[in-house]
Amino acid sequence: MIYKTSLFSIAAVLSTAAMLSFQSCSSDDDSHRPDIGVRDSLPTLKSIGVSTLISDSGIIRYKMIAEEWFIYDKKDPQYWSFEKGLFIERFNESYKVDAFISCDTAYFYNQRSLWELRGRVLVKNLKGETFKTSLLFWDQAAHRIYSERYMEIDGDTRKLAGYNFSSNEEMTDYIIHASKGQFPVKDDSPTPEPDPELITPTDSMKQE
Repeated sequence: MIYKTSLFSIAAVLSTAAMLSFQSCSSDDDSHRPDIGVRDSLPTLKSIGVSTLISDSGIIRYKMIAEEWFIYDKKDPQYWSFEKGLFIERFNESYKVDAFISCDTAYFYNQRSLWELRGRVLVKNLKGETFKTSLLFWDQAAHRIYSERYMEIDGDTRKLAGYNFSSNEEMTDYIIHASKGQFPVKDDSPTPEPDPELITPTDSMKQE
């Protein structure tokens, strides 16, 4: 069963998408390849132009888009690579988008169960709040999402900005330090400054 209440059900989504996309991936006959002698530097599996719908109990729940998806299981540490971006939408029972994740680059370190999202990271949780930052980690083993980078949080009733973000996996119960907004800022706390890597998402990335 793929469907979970957690917004960051990415591992289950991608594991299913991997089976679907890599089945249609083209692969060359190893007997016709030259021996380059650097096997561990090459991806074990790769897929280009991935666009996948994933269902749960016959109902479409997720859409995943990635221009490139490489799996390196001979490197130390092993990891999955999405160098040209990753976009995942989650649909509710009415097939409307109720949560999404978008980033310029993503890595998944499978042995550590750790996700690393980089670049223009934009997340919408199930409460309708949006989170913008340039670096975000999800530790599946610890059930924790965190970032030391500058982050902006935009909700229906409040807007916050700050550093040292820490949250549950649903991104509904979180703490942000050195913040401005409805949370008080101590006199000795640094004033948050926008990260130069953080830009306003394009209209195509915004969701109703």
